[in-house]
This record gives sequence, structure tokens and C-alpha cells, in this order.
Amino acid sequence: MLSAVYKSSKKADTYLFVEKRDDFTKVPEPLMVTFGRPIFVMLINLATKEKLGVADINSVKTSLEEKGFYLQIPPPEQNLLDEHKKQNGVVSD
Repeated sequence: MLSAVYKSSKKADTYLFVEKRDDFTKVPEPLMVTFGRPIFVMLINLATKEKLGVADINSVKTSLEEKGFYLQIPPPEQNLLDEHKKQNGVVSD
């Protein structure tokens, strides 16, 4: 199962996996507008991989089979100040 991987020109650490290189016909137009100009990163054979860096490989495969694309977004940033306050029993408004 080959997949082309693109990074977003607008969103940091955001990647789009599609079934065929330069074929974005299955990606919704609003997503493409938000994603920006796709910048090709690599072709990857998902059949030979056991895991990917951040994304769950089974989720990627399933999404590609069902929707024709997979969007990988970065995890939300942790607010260290809020975590520190919570550990010290400080209640925030």
C-alpha cells in the first residue's frame, strides 16, 4: 500500500497522506484551503512499515482505504503553567 505524504504550507507539523502522488480529488476542498499548498515529502510503502513516527499506522491505512486520505495533525501543546498550578492546588478562573 503506497501513500504519498505532503506537509502543509500553512500549518506546522501537519501532514496529509493520499493514495496517489499529486491526487487530491478525495480530499475535501475546505481541508485543502486550510492545509494550504501541499509540499511533497515522500512516498511510503505502508505495507512494509510496522509503525510511523506520530500517527497510528492502522488508522492511516483505514482512513486511506475508507476516505482516500489521512490528515496528521500535531498533538495539542501542553500548558505548563496550568499543569504547575494544578499540581500545586491553585484554582484558575
